[in-house]
Amino acid sequence: MVNCKNEAEMIAFGEKIGQRIFPHSVITMTGELGAGKTTLTKGIGKGLGIHKIINSPTFTIVKSYEGRMMLYHFDAYRLEGADDDLGFEEMLDDDGLCVIEWPMYIEDILPKQRLEIEIQKNEDGTRSLLFHPTGAAYEKLVEELEA
Repeated sequence: MVNCKNEAEMIAFGEKIGQRIFPHSVITMTGELGAGKTTLTKGIGKGLGIHKIINSPTFTIVKSYEGRMMLYHFDAYRLEGADDDLGFEEMLDDDGLCVIEWPMYIEDILPKQRLEIEIQKNEDGTRSLLFHPTGAAYEKLVEELEA
């Protein structure tokens, strides 16, 4: 678990993730509205060398950004109950990084090996990041991040 006191710490921690993440990876993020999922993604993008402004893909469902590897930023919130082939599998199979907010709505197409980050809003305004890695590469990544 990692605690972030403010937005700047959340972005700095995301940058640390972006610097260590490997090709063909998937990170899912859960947490209530306003928990900091997009803020953390901004930091990840910074760590990937992305200079474009990263904002929530709520209405577009997915946005892509080019850095040392592609970043596909999904917001699956509006996909609840959608069973259409939306073409996400191609992005999940790409050599880039997929960051998926609200993954429970597309659970059936997600790879088993991934890193789930659960963001909890604390009463004092801080955030707690809990990691649930599945797969050896993600377990190693979490060990590095928590060190």
